[in-house]
Amino acid sequence: MTEQLNMLEAIRSTLRAEMERDDGVIVYGQDVGRNGGVFRATQGLIDDYPGQIYDAPVAESGIVGMGVGLAAHGLTPVPEIQFSGFMHQAFAQIQQHAARLRSRSRGTMNCPMTIRAPSGGGIRALEHHSESFEAGYAHTPGLQIAYPSSPADAKGLLAASIRNPDPVIFLEPTRLYRAVSGEVPEEEHLVPFGEANVVEEGEDITVVAWGAMRRETQRAANNADADVELIDPRTIVPLDEETILDSVRKTGRCVVVHEAPKTAGMAAEITARINDEALMYLEAPVERVTGYDVPFPLYAREEDYLPDPERIRSGIERAVEY
Repeated sequence: MTEQLNMLEAIRSTLRAEMERDDGVIVYGQDVGRNGGVFRATQGLIDDYPGQIYDAPVAESGIVGMGVGLAAHGLTPVPEIQFSGFMHQAFAQIQQHAARLRSRSRGTMNCPMTIRAPSGGGIRALEHHSESFEAGYAHTPGLQIAYPSSPADAKGLLAASIRNPDPVIFLEPTRLYRAVSGEVPEEEHLVPFGEANVVEEGEDITVVAWGAMRRETQRAANNADADVELIDPRTIVPLDEETILDSVRKTGRCVVVHEAPKTAGMAAEITARINDEALMYLEAPVERVTGYDVPFPLYAREEDYLPDPERIRSGIERAVEY
């Protein structure tokens, strides 16, 4: 059985199910209690689970640091940071403590914490509210990163994150919260980490995109003069490298799309892995269609910054015509 949910509803129902399943799951963050969170992802949960959901002060470092302590004492913290741009305030706790607890304790302790945060642009928000920093977390050994693109994946990846023994950065594409609805399994639904979704099969070119860029890429593929194979990795770490490489060996061409800046972004890492393992299959250089190497602009210019279907289609056709 399935039900029709948008991404916010899928996240809320998953948090509810995981708190019901395990009373050690603790949800907390700024305004997540009575107010239900800045986007209302936790709306109503405090009424049913008053002992498992708490408001926190505006102190991101303290929110994550407390999670490390809760995890060390056997609980499963699920903190919410209001926007991923604010997670930089907690980066020392994430990079120096959450990510290292297992290795620092020689495996005697772990940190089963899922840090949820809205990520990416497209909602005309203020400065620091539209960051896409997945590459920065990918550069931190010890962290895993989930980035859902559909309500069903939001449910499956969030449940898998909360049950993960290691810390997970769970990035939620802000512009898709209420913009995308879909069929979501009503029963328990887990999406394993490291298993990409081949959204569309094609023969001419491989396109890798995640988060809100998956939807933009589907729109581009519909108008491109090419048979596109679209791959959504679903987790940035671990990355399903084999699915991407197998596709590139078939098509001989690849475009990677993300809204983070181009330099040292995940597209560069994926390109390097293709060069390492599938260079002789390439018929064209790997294209990167990304945000620009500037701070995310204020809302009057964000449509110029974000890859749109026209820019993605042009990237696809450049690679095909090379």
